[in-house]
Amino acid sequence: MTAAVIIGVGLHPFGRFPGKPALDMGADAVRLALADAGVNWPQIQGGYIGSYEVANPDAIVGRLGLTGIPLRGVFNGCATAGTALALAARAIETGEHDLTVAIGLDKHPRGAFAADPSVAGIPSWYGQTGLFLTTHFFGMKINRYLHEHGISHATLARVASKNFRNAAANEKAWRRTPLTPEDILASPVLNYPLRQFMYCGPNEGAAALVLCRADQAHRYTGKPVRVRSTALRSRRLGAFEVQSPSFPVGEPVDSPTVDASRAAYELAGIGPEDVGVAQLQDTDAGSEIIHMAENGLCKDGEQERLVAEGATEIGGRIPVNTDGGLLGNGEPIGASGLRQIHEIVLQLRGAAGTRQIPGTPRVGYTHLYGAPGASAVTILST
Repeated sequence: MTAAVIIGVGLHPFGRFPGKPALDMGADAVRLALADAGVNWPQIQGGYIGSYEVANPDAIVGRLGLTGIPLRGVFNGCATAGTALALAARAIETGEHDLTVAIGLDKHPRGAFAADPSVAGIPSWYGQTGLFLTTHFFGMKINRYLHEHGISHATLARVASKNFRNAAANEKAWRRTPLTPEDILASPVLNYPLRQFMYCGPNEGAAALVLCRADQAHRYTGKPVRVRSTALRSRRLGAFEVQSPSFPVGEPVDSPTVDASRAAYELAGIGPEDVGVAQLQDTDAGSEIIHMAENGLCKDGEQERLVAEGATEIGGRIPVNTDGGLLGNGEPIGASGLRQIHEIVLQLRGAAGTRQIPGTPRVGYTHLYGAPGASAVTILST
């Protein structure tokens, strides 16, 4: 198969933009990606676009130009953007198209996501007891993990503080005010042990990528970024997930993140030791801690030492969430994963400015996770 490479990236700022429709944000992100790639919209042969709030995101062609291309809408929860990228890359790898686009956009109202549990096949009592709230689920999950692996609340605060500090250097991030670990530990408890500033929030934003055949990349850029692998996995029977409200009996069952991570490494032909920078789903500070181990970047329980030593800082051994992650950027579901890819591409190009990792990494890793227990991993390289 022909390899797919990313030649252009575009990111609309994340935050709150009253009066600006999500489709307009998406169109802005696409124009930035096209300009970055040196490509005009009529050259794009096909693409994939994802959104949670917008019922027909493919209507974005009305803002960009009615060229008749197939622009397919996709949705896969928090893994939506990873799915859009995977399908755009696959269309190139299989020879269907030479130039494709992946787009993500969303505009969420304030407050937590709400839904009827019955749409997920869960009885109504699950929602009535509050267990359908993701904040509740993530609080329970990390509380058990801290207990089992001897990780302190101080480590939760250090993770959140790092991400807000990184976001302060990101002009397109939402929460750009640095907070110390002490500030974070002093904020109100929402779902023990997680506090106010340990959670991300739904918001608004958009991102886009332009991809092409690797053997044609020289026509557009001198710094293409190769899509080494993509992997998506759903939960297996016995996995403890937000929509599987019980612990397995007997042997533990790996999470979909573990399954997706292993598959992505195998497809890419590399291991965790090769990763130079990572973007992990930090829906909350505890999720980043858990996902470090689930993605093979450390063993369970090692996070306490690694975070204290600064290993996940921009100048550390394995920088994580260098643009502020979800904590600093918020999560417009359709765009969030492409925001991760945008940051990795900048880092691999050596173009991340004050956030740039010393030495310029050669391999980047992104990870998405969300309800009902789906996980997507993408590995990129120069």
